[in-house]
Amino acid sequence: MPTRVYLDGTVVPPEEARVSVFDRGFLYGDSVFEVLRTFGGRPFALGDHLDRLGRSAAGLRLPPPPRPGIEAAVRGTLAAAGNAESYVRVLVTRGAGPIGLDPALSDRPTLIVIVRELELPDPRLYRDGAELALVSVLRNHPRALDPAIKSGNYLNNILALDEARRRGAYEALLRDADGFITEGSSSNLFVVTGGGLLTPPLRAGILDGITRRHLMDLARARAMAVEERALRPPDLQGAEEAFITSSIRSVLPVTRVDGAAVGGGRPGPITLELARAYDEHARETAA
Repeated sequence: MPTRVYLDGTVVPPEEARVSVFDRGFLYGDSVFEVLRTFGGRPFALGDHLDRLGRSAAGLRLPPPPRPGIEAAVRGTLAAAGNAESYVRVLVTRGAGPIGLDPALSDRPTLIVIVRELELPDPRLYRDGAELALVSVLRNHPRALDPAIKSGNYLNNILALDEARRRGAYEALLRDADGFITEGSSSNLFVVTGGGLLTPPLRAGILDGITRRHLMDLARARAMAVEERALRPPDLQGAEEAFITSSIRSVLPVTRVDGAAVGGGRPGPITLELARAYDEHARETAA
């Protein structure tokens, strides 16, 4: 199925999408973005994602285009692509201008929406679980480049994932300078202990994940204990179950960390229950 790109007012095939080499998103990663997916052909939690896009833009003092225009661009690009299920990426750069670090050199923000057919992880990962690697790359300190800002500067995440993949793992798990677990290169982490959920708090320096937030609400609605708490590697290694969440993966079981089994080494019952509940919730909400 086709990929379609919205670029400053026009929806075009990907081969016709052109951004200036002087765009600050290309030169410096001076941009913010969001990734979401459709359920039943409709975007899930678009409002939540655009709220976070606005917070990220404010964190970079980047004035985004008006929100109604972004919403219209997303829906128009989805309609033009016509996929059964789609991956959606919304990107706002500070714009183009003379080369130089000063943000005042930019002209106006650039809005890009990319829609392509949804590609999910290998089904075997949901059946057997994924392996994580605790990598040597540390998460950015919130007072450097705040991980709560979903910016186009993704080198921290890229280097972490590269290390994990070189070690044969599916996803990287980053720690902060004090050794506390933060998040994956593109996911939030949950562990199951005593039948309840533990997840690192936002103050640990993590992204406020949309799937993370919806999943926590679903768990609490099932009278499940949910605690945001600082975690160290032994908390993960001694957990009964573990899983990661993200907009594209939804809920993905974790069964190994650095080669050692988590729990029984198979996706656990609470993980599977929450995965089913989340899928149902996302489809109902999108509809």
